[in-house]
Parts: sequence; structure tokens; C-alpha cells
Amino acid sequence: MPRPNLLLFTPDQLRADALGCFGSQVAQTPNFDALARRGTRFHSAWSQHPVCGPSRVSIMTGWYPHTAGHRTLDHLLKPWEPNLLRCLKDAGYDVAVPGNRGDVFAPGVTEASTDFCGNLVEPTWTWGDMRIAVDETHPLYRGFWFGSQGDGPRLDGDEATVQTAIRWLAERTDDRPWAMWVPLLAPHPPFMVEEPWFSMHDRADMPAPLTVEAGLGKPGFMDEYRSRYGWNDLTDGYLAEIAATYHGMVSRVDDQLGRLLAAVDRTGHGEDTVTFCFSDHGEYLGDYRLVEKWPSGLDPSLVRNPLVAAGPGVGEHKVVFGEVEMVDLLPTCLELAGIEAGHTHFGRSLTGLFADPTAPHRDAAFCEGGFNPVDEHLLEGAGWIYRHKSEIQHDLPHLVGKAECVRTPEWSYVYRHEEGDELYDRAADPAETTNLLATDRVGDDVGAVVAGLRDRLLAWLVETSDVIPWESDPRFPEIPQGWRGQA
Repeated sequence: MPRPNLLLFTPDQLRADALGCFGSQVAQTPNFDALARRGTRFHSAWSQHPVCGPSRVSIMTGWYPHTAGHRTLDHLLKPWEPNLLRCLKDAGYDVAVPGNRGDVFAPGVTEASTDFCGNLVEPTWTWGDMRIAVDETHPLYRGFWFGSQGDGPRLDGDEATVQTAIRWLAERTDDRPWAMWVPLLAPHPPFMVEEPWFSMHDRADMPAPLTVEAGLGKPGFMDEYRSRYGWNDLTDGYLAEIAATYHGMVSRVDDQLGRLLAAVDRTGHGEDTVTFCFSDHGEYLGDYRLVEKWPSGLDPSLVRNPLVAAGPGVGEHKVVFGEVEMVDLLPTCLELAGIEAGHTHFGRSLTGLFADPTAPHRDAAFCEGGFNPVDEHLLEGAGWIYRHKSEIQHDLPHLVGKAECVRTPEWSYVYRHEEGDELYDRAADPAETTNLLATDRVGDDVGAVVAGLRDRLLAWLVETSDVIPWESDPRFPEIPQGWRGQA
């Protein structure tokens, strides 16, 4: 089979359980659901980090955040570091990144890794056109909810990105196989969307989020996060309003996906394109009376990824229930493209699961987050609605201390460097609400489980702590003799 085209569609901050194909009873996501029906859905796929930039860097490199220090929003992929798009371009693919989502690659890397980037359709709606339905003292404002953005469609950055992608497909004349990454901002907060999406979901139908009381033995950042933003003032009605608006944003993204897939079909590429839909991470969406995310938050609502694949060679009507990591996307795309990796990475190709969703793949999945407190001066600062979030990290850096998680089919174990560890029974408690290490169930059997999982984490950290570049340096380079810089 000729090398397929590759379409990577990446909403930001999309919870897996906000899609119908992942079990939501209230989602209106017909295009995601149809894609899952004609392809393979990954029930237990895990992001490597709960924050945008580090997660996307992991996806692009097949590295974990700790492998090369990609832990912050402003330590991006450098020109000398590998990335999936550059691998595809160097192997003869026509590579496009529509839009202006520039928070993955350091300056110059996007241009070096693509044949096209940017907009063919310019947005006419900007942040200056944003309507905020409540004042800054309102609990909903503090909950990042801004409300309806009008009665008609907006040509914002995401819509311009999708229209650019559609136009690029229609106008390209290159006969090479193509790869296109479509990174969006929605449904990332602020929670806001125009009609008909804003009113699409009945507030009374929204599933109740996890309560504060449901969490036992959870990390300390949750209390401080709620306190700084006053989120205890978010009533059940306010949380339903936030959730309904978020689901409207997801439905808008679903509509954009549908139009993009229709354009792929229209241009004759429906049968030779493999499509991957996935996010970088999820969203608390009222769970524990929290919204947004946290750099060391490793709850399923943040790191379970809504990964779906469809196209030639991908099994139809399939569901993979075993553990999958998002670093697996890089070797999967390279294998489909007939490319050998040119760097050490930690992904495992998913192609075997396309044929047999029960095939052995991983017996554990890993993710991580947070920082060393001594690196507080290196953490980014933020203003506007993110001001308190930023202040907590600088004022109380132990609350964003490093954390690593290993998930097996039976257990989820989180090692926190600055706080107590966590252990969850995934079968009895899939939402990971009750930390068994904070209960009276801590006995020899639980101790043995923790010891075994901690050993797994240590081995993982050692095996993935660095990579040796594949390009060697001469051991004895010629050195100019004498003084420097003199006439």
C-alpha cells in the first residue's frame, strides 16, 4: 500500500468522557462518534503530562517530560531536538500546520518542520471582541466562565485554522503524501461559545461532578486552588452552567472536525488518509470544585486521553482496553509512513492493536507533572484569570512539586516528592477518588503493592532519564592553537 496521508486533529483540554464515543450520555459529538465507529477507540490512553506544552512536546518527540526537561510552558522543542513533523518532512511528506498555535516549537522549528504553516484564512474575531457575561467578582468569572459569544458564527483562531486546513487541502497541487497537524485552542477555558452551541446542552442534564467530599487523601494543591479562587462559591447550578458551556465548545469542535473530514473526502483522500484525534490533556470541569488543570494534577479527568484512529489498515468498530501512552503516536505515524526513527524514543507503535485490539502492548502507563521547588524562579508567571494559579506555584512551590504516576490494569500509584503518596484501586474506583493510603486499608498487602509499583517507577525513571544522540562527535576534534580574539 502507498504511504498514507496522516491527519492529526488536536483539540486542547478535551476530557475523554465529554465525547459520546467514550460513554457520555449528554455529549453531542456525532463526528467524533462516527470516526470511532469506523476506526479504533483507545479506552485507556494516557497523556504524559497534564499541561499543554509539555504534553504536546512528548507527543511530538516520543520522550517523557523529564527526559530533556520539557516541563514548563516556555521550554519548547529546539532545532536540534527531534520532532514528528520534521521526521515526516525529511522523509518526503508534504507537511502542514494550519493556524497559529505556536506553543510547541521554539523559534524557527515550525518553519523548519513544515512545508506550510499559518493562515490562508485570517480570523476576524479576536480576544478584544470577547463578551464577558459577568463581572470579575462573580463566582462564574472566578470559574473561568464568560458565557455566550453571540448569535452567529465566529471566525476566531480555531475557525480560521479549520478553514485554512480545508482550503489547503483544496488548493495543494503536490502529489506527495501529506501530513497535517491541526492544533486547536478549544475547549480550553475561558468557557465561552456562540450560538447555537451555547444553548445546545440542557443545564439540567449535566452529570454531577465529583464532590469535594468524594476525594480522600488528595494532594494539597486542591484546597489552596479552591481557596484562592473562591470556588466553594460555585453552586451546583453554576457548575452545571460551566459544564454545559464546555460541552457546547466540544460540540463546536466536533462540527469543525466533521467539516474537515468532509474536505478530506471531497479532495479524494478519504480512502488513503489515516486520521488521529486526540487531546493534549483534560479538564477538571467542576470535579472537587475545581476547574482548569494543575501542573502536578494526575487525575484521570486530566490525563486520560480521548484517542481515536481511523483509516486504511485501522480496525473498524474496535476498542482497545489495554494501556496506551501518547508517546506511542510518534512510532505509529513513522511506521505507517515507512520511516525508521532517527532518535531514541519511548513510544511503541499502535499498528499491532489496529489489527488485534487485544494484542499485548503495555502492562503499565506512566505520566508525570510538577517541578522541583528549587526551580521556582524558572516557572512561568501569568496574569488575568490565571494570576492566582501562578501565584500559588510561586508562593507555595511544594504544592506543585514533582509527581510521577504508574497505572497498571489494577492500580494507580502516584509518588509525590513533596507530599504523601497515593494509591487507587482502578477496578473499584476508576475515577481515583479514594487514596487507599489515607484509609485504614493500609496493611501488608497494600504495602507490598506500593513497594512493587514504586520499583516500577524507579525502573521507568532510570530507563528514560536521558537519551544518547545518534550523531556522534569526534572524540579529539581539531582545536585552533593560540590566543583568541587578537589581531
